[in-house]
Amino acid sequence: MCYVDKLGRPCERLIGVIPINDTSSLSLKEAIEALLVSHGLTMAQIRGQDYDGASNMKGEIKGLKILIMKESPSAYYIHCFAHQLQLVLIAVAKGNTDCVIFFDQISLLLNIVGVSCKRHGMLRNARLENIIKALDCGELETETGLNQEMGLPRPGETRWGSHYKTICSIINMYPTIRDILITLGDGISHKGDWTKIHFVLGAFESSEFVFFAQFMFVILGYTNDECLQRREQDILNAILLVNVAKSRMQQLRSNGWDQFLQKVTLFCDQYGIQVPAMEDNYVPYGKSARYARNQTNDDHFRREAYIVIIDQISQELNNRFDEVNMEFLSCMLAFNPSDSFASFDAQKI
Repeated sequence: MCYVDKLGRPCERLIGVIPINDTSSLSLKEAIEALLVSHGLTMAQIRGQDYDGASNMKGEIKGLKILIMKESPSAYYIHCFAHQLQLVLIAVAKGNTDCVIFFDQISLLLNIVGVSCKRHGMLRNARLENIIKALDCGELETETGLNQEMGLPRPGETRWGSHYKTICSIINMYPTIRDILITLGDGISHKGDWTKIHFVLGAFESSEFVFFAQFMFVILGYTNDECLQRREQDILNAILLVNVAKSRMQQLRSNGWDQFLQKVTLFCDQYGIQVPAMEDNYVPYGKSARYARNQTNDDHFRREAYIVIIDQISQELNNRFDEVNMEFLSCMLAFNPSDSFASFDAQKI
């Protein structure tokens, strides 16, 4: 619960945790009302609501939001900024076939490499050996904080910051992961998993996997920089950061392709992966030719993947953070009690 005390200071308190057996909007409303009453409060005193976008929470007909507003019309609902930004990426990923396939491949990779402590140990030891070799060859620098031990964290379903960390680890540990997959694919003791291992290794060594790994690294990196869940963020910073995200997406679309393709090519050349010519016909990996259209690599990677995904993200950003909502939040800054209401503006009110 958030409130402003008698001195105008914003306060946030946890007033209780209630176990429930039913997550319907009516049951949730009754549980909230009972909790408020137990603390001498009423529904009519609520001035704001903020939770995720599930239908039972924000549904326009029978959602918790509507039920509370019927008793307290001033209990305005605002969707959490941080969760909305994550939903932008979720909506795009679930709506794009190539993204779905890429993240399915990552999930299978994590299941193979992280299935046991033994394989975790193999990954850790292989990375250590590669770091020692690189240091001996002068390819890595030694300094406090550099060359730290890394793992392959499993991403959360809706925590897209965790997806960014996973992709960072895959890119940084690419040769190590490939060596482990090759070792597992050759080992007799892992024969039962050979089919999965060989498929994942084939995908892992394809230019298409590298393309989407680098692309998601850039996209998720932009929105990870604009993390809205940091404690120091306030409404003004949140608005500015969302606008920066929109601007970066537009720049990436307008003049970022050549630089991005060069980055993918350099990575592939470093690890001996063949990069197809953009004017050649596109040959999908791991997909039936029946579903592959007669198109060039440029058509698929630049037009259908790069441009389309950026456009979808930009559209979602505009839909979820439109001018009306941004203006409303900007005007709310006039109520910010920080620095003796330094942001007070009667015109905005």
